[in-house]
Parts: sequence; structure tokens; C-alpha cells
Amino acid sequence: MNVDWKGVYPAVSTQFRRDLTIDLDATQTVIDNQINDGVNGIICLGTVGENCALYPEEKRQVLQAAKEVVNGRVPLIAGTAESITAASVDYMQDAKAIGVDGCMVMPAMVYRTSDSETYEYYRTLAEATPEMPMMIYNNPVSYGVDVNLDIMEKLAKFDNIVAIKESTTDTRRITELYNKFDQRFTIFGGVDDIALESLMLGATGWISGLTNAFPAESVAIYKLASQGRYAEALEIYRWFLPLLKLDTIPTLVQCIKLAEQVCGRGSEQVRPPRQLLQGSERAEVIQLVEAAIATRPDLSKYQL
Repeated sequence: MNVDWKGVYPAVSTQFRRDLTIDLDATQTVIDNQINDGVNGIICLGTVGENCALYPEEKRQVLQAAKEVVNGRVPLIAGTAESITAASVDYMQDAKAIGVDGCMVMPAMVYRTSDSETYEYYRTLAEATPEMPMMIYNNPVSYGVDVNLDIMEKLAKFDNIVAIKESTTDTRRITELYNKFDQRFTIFGGVDDIALESLMLGATGWISGLTNAFPAESVAIYKLASQGRYAEALEIYRWFLPLLKLDTIPTLVQCIKLAEQVCGRGSEQVRPPRQLLQGSERAEVIQLVEAAIATRPDLSKYQL
């Protein structure tokens, strides 16, 4: 399939009003600002997009709004997170009809599938949506299912399975994927606090949470790394790392949305059962973001 996904793809937030209804206009503004700040693609309704906190019809509404504002400027990829196979098929077919460019597919939610069940899940989706490019989201840390090399070997026969978001937190997996499959799959790093390491090892994309708050710096790291200018990329990465660690904790959604709010890029409002950060945890995130703003690197010196 003609897919050339690369670069920085923020997993954008879904914006809610204080009454917990979806604010589609604000969500479109978040997406538009990211594109204007130079990101290479948009992941809509991923973990940060609170996919599993939305009703089915709301998910379709968000995808429609995202498609409208993206308007072909960058690839738009829809996070797919359902509990049963049939619901995933319906969602992906609807996403295709809406006009998104691909689906990032998490393993089936709640039930931790065996290797056989994991393969059958992805096989069924691939066969049911042959014209929809698919990215396998491999995050055993959060979801308890490792889409391992043996499973990927069997999935490689499906032309529409084109990419992997690699989030095992083990950077060795990137090299293992290249050793086994060469260029068969596009590999995205999916863990913010090993993003530069992942790019250095050959990942051609970075799906990021903290890019929601600091898109220009994220894009600069990617550009420098893709040009082999690792020492310069490391300067920005070291500044960024304290914030990037927020992407790897259970409250990552609240942390990232609060960072957006401090940066004037969105609202911290989340849907229950998530709760807004309180007390020392909230103060610590605000302090980290404000410190980053005060010391943010001068990107003009890198002449990107």
C-alpha cells in the first residue's frame, strides 16, 4: 500500500467542556495548532484522546471533526480501541468511510488475549478492512499483550498491516524488528522518554504525548535525528526529558492535558473515572511545565 508515514505524530487530546460533553470546536483547534506548528501527522482517539471514555457515536463525531480540520494537510490516523472484534471491524469501516488515512489498532481491550487470539484479532481486522492501512499498537506494559515477533511474522502477509507503534519500552525490540523484517514495516517509537534512542535505532516516526504541549521542540528533535545530528538533538532532548517521563505513568492523560493547559493549548478537563490532578501531583506537573517554558531552547540556532 502507498503509505509513507514518518515524522512526529502527536496523539492529540479530545477536548471536553466542564459538563463533560465533547467540545468539537476546541478539539479542532488543538489539531489545527499542532499542524501549524509543524507536526507530520495526527493520531486521533489514541490513549491521550481518551478513546475508551467515548460512546461509539462520539468517536465517529470526533473523527469527522478531525477529518474536516486536517483537510488533507497531513495523514490522519484513528486510534482503534474496542473490547470485541466485531466492534473494531465496524469502527474501522466507519473510519474508512469518513476518510481517515489509517488506523492505529490496540489489542482488544479488557481481555488479555493469548498469542493465538491476538493473531486472530488482527487477522480478522485486516481481512475485513483490506483497503485500510493498519498500524499495530504494541504496548504490553499498559495492555498486557505483546504482539511479538512470531505474531508479526504471521501478520506480515497482510499488505494493509503497514506499521508498528513499538511501546514495549525495550529498545532492543526495534533492532529485532529490523533484523527479522528489514523494511517490511514502518516503525514508530511510542514511548516519549526513549524517543531519541528509538529514532537513533531506526524508527522513522515518533507517536508522542508531550508533543501536545511542545510541538516545535518535538519536531526539532525528529529533524535533527533524521539528519544524523544527534549531538544537537540531544541538547533539546535533555531539556525535554523531565516532561517526557510524564508519558509513562498511569496518569499520563491528566498530566499531558494539564501541560497543554499551562501552555495555553487546551483544557485539562478529563472524563471520569479519570479525575483532575490534585495537590502535590498537580503542583509538580505545573512546576515541570513552567520550568520547561522558562528554559526552552532557542530552536533558531539549529537552522532547521
